[in-house]
Amino acid sequence: MNNEPLVESVQYGSKTIELFVPDPHFIKAQYEAETDANPKTPFPYWSQIWPAATALAQFIEKQPHYIQDKEVLELAAGLGLPSFVASQWAKQIVCTDYLPEIVTVLEKSVIHNNLSNVKCEVLDWNNIHSSFFSAEVVLMSDVNYNPTDFRTLLEVFKNFLSKGATLILSTPQRLMAKSFVEQLMPWCKLKEEIDVHKQNSSIPISILVLQLN
Repeated sequence: MNNEPLVESVQYGSKTIELFVPDPHFIKAQYEAETDANPKTPFPYWSQIWPAATALAQFIEKQPHYIQDKEVLELAAGLGLPSFVASQWAKQIVCTDYLPEIVTVLEKSVIHNNLSNVKCEVLDWNNIHSSFFSAEVVLMSDVNYNPTDFRTLLEVFKNFLSKGATLILSTPQRLMAKSFVEQLMPWCKLKEEIDVHKQNSSIPISILVLQLN
């Protein structure tokens, strides 16, 4: 097993980008060992690219005007696919997640792709420093999967919107998230559905563009 992430070609639509991706066998073994010691250890969802991230990358590639020459922040970026696609058009991108080990992997992808306008930082949405609220656009994919986070997430959304940011959320159409998504509708300026094809199945993903005005 390899505890070092390896470069993989990741497809979004008809295009590909090379990112560092952890060895899934190592991640599985590490998680099992950690849960033996602490059953409450959170699952490392960050270590793979989910359909919502792929859909957001496709949306950005088709409608780059939302991020053109903008200061962009990605929350809970995981492996950072949307950020790295957005780097083609954005002025500056801050790609964040809540664990240092995630940021380490993200930084490897930044270096590998020679991206001068992307920086990676540790950021927990439960404690967002005021400096991050200068972002003009906030990208989020599949963040609304845990109902216990919904109240906090809604406040995060409201705070960024109140600062004038445009929020772009990519979300699977989960029944348990329906009530959360419905609360966002007053700010929704665009809703689009993208089908992501994975393992001989098609997964519908909703893209919401949110603005206060």
